[in-house]
Amino acid sequence: MSSQRLLIRNGYVVSMDPDVGDVPHGDVLVEDGKIAEIGRGLEASDTEQVDATGMIVMPGFIDTHRHTWQTPVRGVLPCCTLDNYFAVMLGSVGGHYRPEDVHIGNYAGALEALNAGVTTLLDWSHINNTPDHSDAAIQGLKDAGIRAIYAHGVPTGGEWWAFSELEHPEDIRRIRDTYFSSDDGLITLALAARAPGNSNFEVAKHDWELARDLAIRISVHVGMRLTSVHVNHVKNMHDLGLLGDDTTYIHCTDSTDEELDLIKETGGTASVAPYVEMLMGHGRPPTGKLLERGVPVSLSVDVVSSVPGEMFTQMRTALVHERIGAFTDTPDEAFAPTLSHKDVLELATIGGARACALEDRVGSLTPASRPTSSCSRSTPSTRRRWSTPSGRSLSSPIRRTSTRCSSPVAL
Repeated sequence: MSSQRLLIRNGYVVSMDPDVGDVPHGDVLVEDGKIAEIGRGLEASDTEQVDATGMIVMPGFIDTHRHTWQTPVRGVLPCCTLDNYFAVMLGSVGGHYRPEDVHIGNYAGALEALNAGVTTLLDWSHINNTPDHSDAAIQGLKDAGIRAIYAHGVPTGGEWWAFSELEHPEDIRRIRDTYFSSDDGLITLALAARAPGNSNFEVAKHDWELARDLAIRISVHVGMRLTSVHVNHVKNMHDLGLLGDDTTYIHCTDSTDEELDLIKETGGTASVAPYVEMLMGHGRPPTGKLLERGVPVSLSVDVVSSVPGEMFTQMRTALVHERIGAFTDTPDEAFAPTLSHKDVLELATIGGARACALEDRVGSLTPASRPTSSCSRSTPSTRRRWSTPSGRSLSSPIRRTSTRCSSPVAL
């Protein structure tokens, strides 16, 4: 961006900040990469200006869990089971990936996300077969210009996942020193951990200690239903003393009520991927159960090898699943669902920011923040009806976003 000042004019501002609210015909002034003011009829000289008439100006979506390396094989498993996914993607396909394939996957996958209005992405990278694979994954994210959390995981292969005795690769220390000496960059580091049960308990303790020694967040899959597998990941973590507010728990579909309570009590956050969870048989998405307990919930795509790479599918699936669950057994009882369109929009924006501990940077349009944003233009070829969080119905697209409005600095 040539100018250090940017003025977005006359858009419908959906801020996701309760103190700002929705601002019809609103302006957003950005100075030196931070939102300076939101209002109507703002005056500012020496600015680059974007005419947002007929557009919705809102925070970019935040995907808190995507295996981005799988982008080159998107759509190859449109209706597989979780058992089949593990056998094909981790047991076979991943082993054939070269570092250059990982780079292409992350670069194209990040661009796919940006094109869909996803401006922040947690890349759950379990394709680190060599250090060169890790370097390529990071470079792909950098080349795309997306804000990302690179969650460094283990190599592919079953030996890393079935009560594995293999500790998380120490190469993450080199990655921390080489690429992420600061936590203030556009891309930051996390550890993509295996739950105790996927690794043995001593390995799990080692891996959690490794992440905390590096002062990085932890993202872990828990409670996924696999055939003939009986394990309570969260309970195991509790017994080992590993639970903490630095951890995001993915799926939780087969987690017990006690385990969900433990996540709440220890300050954890959650990432729900409702489409893939129902498609592959992980279990019923626990969105409502988590929200009832006050656990911060976010949404994620998971795998584009089976799932569309945009957040509208996740929002709609989460909304419909919870509302189906509110059906009554008799027409004598009124249908009274609790989850709304506003709620799922929050899960896909500020909820994602909280899950990644980035709420001071992204997730809402708030003066003095440094959020990424997206604009959606209403055009005849893509026009659909939808409602803002305040309930106002607008004509807006669900697929086309402005390229300029996906930049890492508020449009």
